[in-house]
Amino acid sequence: MSEFQMPRGIVISGTGLWTPPDAISNEELVQALNAYADKYNRENADAIESGELQAKPHSSAEFIEKASGIKSRYVVSKEGILDPERMRPYLPARGDDELSLQAEMGLKAAKLALEKANKSPQDIDAVIVGASYLQRAYPAIAIEIQAQLGIDGFAFDMEVACSSATFSLQRAVDTISGGSAKAVLVINPELASPQVDYTDRDSHFIFGDVAVASVVERRDTCNAESAWEVLGTKAKTLFSNNIRSNFGYVARAEDSDPFGPGKLFRQNGRKVFKEVCPMAASHLETQVEELGMQPAAIDRWWLHQANINMNNLIAKKLMGDEASAERAPVVLDSYANTASAGSVIAFNLHSDDLPVGSKGVICSFGAGYSIGSLALEKIAV
Repeated sequence: MSEFQMPRGIVISGTGLWTPPDAISNEELVQALNAYADKYNRENADAIESGELQAKPHSSAEFIEKASGIKSRYVVSKEGILDPERMRPYLPARGDDELSLQAEMGLKAAKLALEKANKSPQDIDAVIVGASYLQRAYPAIAIEIQAQLGIDGFAFDMEVACSSATFSLQRAVDTISGGSAKAVLVINPELASPQVDYTDRDSHFIFGDVAVASVVERRDTCNAESAWEVLGTKAKTLFSNNIRSNFGYVARAEDSDPFGPGKLFRQNGRKVFKEVCPMAASHLETQVEELGMQPAAIDRWWLHQANINMNNLIAKKLMGDEASAERAPVVLDSYANTASAGSVIAFNLHSDDLPVGSKGVICSFGAGYSIGSLALEKIAV
């Protein structure tokens, strides 16, 4: 048995997807950005003419779709994002005695996952929240959701950028395998819109908000209609500055603007594409081979949903001429990049149609660099 292979007996028995009520099209985003750019360029005309500042360029819906494959995205609050005077969402502050926004999102997805898995909160021993951004440092969002559900056990948050979902799923598998829990609720509430710089032509369109959740448990406790048995997990990290966010509390001690240039999400897209695509393809190919399979034997690839060009290239490397949207479904056209949640969205929406015995792989990759994946087989319970 490979060092990455594990004993059978752990399953994903249900997932839940909560989609925010507001959607924003590329055309709406472009209209707001171009109005902001015109305003900025007028107000800074002298500095731009002297070369002290650079003019803000216009964008287009065609540019966005060609560069990313994204056509629209969901957000928790549309208000403010499309206002050229604001260019960020408006999210009213909540008191310490109120449920936090990120916990509210996660709770909605968690309830759907529990229902799908035919589980009650009393069946769950642990809660893990994995997200690329966390609304606060502490108390943990996971513990807040645990309290709302009345789960008797333990909970914690973790953050591995866009691999937070697959890494938290692996952590759940390890927790059950090690005997610390029989069933774990994994929640990935991606509240991405507050960290987007909607004034930046190259990144204002990338992210959307969403929440997904998964129930991971021992096979012998599963009472869902069907489930996906975990055949193996694999994780890899390699340091890179090509995707970075410097937003954090230390800005206060640095006397710098926590929302200033370089503090929010930024990436060197060309380098990321060139470096991550072969890494991800090699990672996935190696994993399935270590499990005694070939990529051709995988019925479905639920790939990270960041960029359609990346997905197409990785799918082509794995499947050759057999690559198709059916075998590697895409959801980023309507959800955009939802950070770590994208591959779980794809799994949630595109797994029920497969028959028992089908094999698939959930994979995510992102800043770090980080790559996480789970190989699965559909079973009857």
